[in-house]
Amino acid sequence: MKFGQSHRASTKLIKRLTNSQRLFISCFRGGLIHMGKTDQAVVLEEHFASRAFSDEYGVVGPPSLFLGDRQKRIDELDLDGIDVQVLSHAPGAAQALERQLSVLWSSRINDELAEWIDGSRRFGGFAALPMADPEGAVRELDRAVNELGFCGAMIHGQTGGTMPDDPCYHDLFGMAEALGVPIYIHPGFPQADVSALYYDAYAERFPMFRMAAAGFTCETMVIAMRLMLGEITNLFPDLHLILGHLGEGIPFLLERIDESLARDNDGERFFKERFLRHFAVTTSGNFSDAALACTLAELGPERVLFSVDWPYCDTRKAREWIDGADLSPQDRHAVLRGNAERLLNLSA
Repeated sequence: MKFGQSHRASTKLIKRLTNSQRLFISCFRGGLIHMGKTDQAVVLEEHFASRAFSDEYGVVGPPSLFLGDRQKRIDELDLDGIDVQVLSHAPGAAQALERQLSVLWSSRINDELAEWIDGSRRFGGFAALPMADPEGAVRELDRAVNELGFCGAMIHGQTGGTMPDDPCYHDLFGMAEALGVPIYIHPGFPQADVSALYYDAYAERFPMFRMAAAGFTCETMVIAMRLMLGEITNLFPDLHLILGHLGEGIPFLLERIDESLARDNDGERFFKERFLRHFAVTTSGNFSDAALACTLAELGPERVLFSVDWPYCDTRKAREWIDGADLSPQDRHAVLRGNAERLLNLSA
C-alpha cells in the first residue's frame, strides 16, 4: 500500500474511533501517558467572552473566545487531557461600568455562561462581579454560587481607583469565605495616569509592555500585597485567593518582601505566612521550568495549580510542558488536579 492510500485509510479509521480511543492516541503522541496512566487536568484560568457584551461594547480577541459548540469544546478538552475547564469572562470591563450597568452586565454574563454549561461536569465558572457596586458584588457572588453552581469569582484589578483591599469590599470577601469559594485576582489595567507615566513612552512599539510583559504583573503583584497588608487576613482567616502566572512575581521576591516588611514590624516576619495561608497560584501563561521550580520551592506543591490562560495560550503546548516538568507522581497529581479539586470543592 502506498503512503497516500495508507494515510487515507488511517484517517478513515480515526474518524470511527470513540472519543476515549482518540484520547489515548492523542495522549500517547503528545507524551501525556506516564507509565500507562494519564492524569486528566483541571484548569482554572480559561476564558470566554459574552456575545451580548461584545455586541454592546466590543470585545477584541480570537474567535474561540466566544462560546460555541459545547460538544466540540469537550472533544478538544479530551484530546488535550483536560477533565474540567473553569471559565471566566476575559474582558474585565463589566466590573468597572457605571454601577447599575455593572450589576446588569455581570448578571447577564454569568447567566450566559451558566446556560451554556447547562449542568455539564466538564465545565465550571468563575463569576463576573459588579465591583462598581460592592453590595451588588456580594449578592451576585451569592447568586452565582448558590443558584448557578459556580466555583467562585474572578476580579480584574482596581475599579475606578478603588483597590480590592478597600473596606467597601470586606463583605464580598466575607461572603467568599462563608461560601467556601475562592476569588481569583486577575490582572487589570492601572489608573490611566499611572499607566501613562510608566508605559506610554513604549506603548506604540511594544503594546504588551503595559500588559502581559510587565504592566499586568506589576499591577497584580501590588494588589495581592495590599490584600495581605490590610485587614482581611484578620477578618477572614479562611479566605482563599488565587493568583495566575505563577504568582505574579511574588514567589521569586518572597524572601525579600518578607524580610523587608519585618523591618516595619519590630523585626517580626508575617508576610510569607499570610501569603501561604491565603493564596494558591496557577501556571497560566507562564510555562517556565525555572519559574515553576522557584514557585514550588517557595510555596510548596500544594499551592500550585496547572492552568493555561486559554485561548491566549495554547493548551496542547501547556500540557506538554507540565508533563515534562520535574515532578514526583504525587506532586504531578496535586498540580494537575488534586489541588484544584480541594480548592474548588470538586468531586473526584
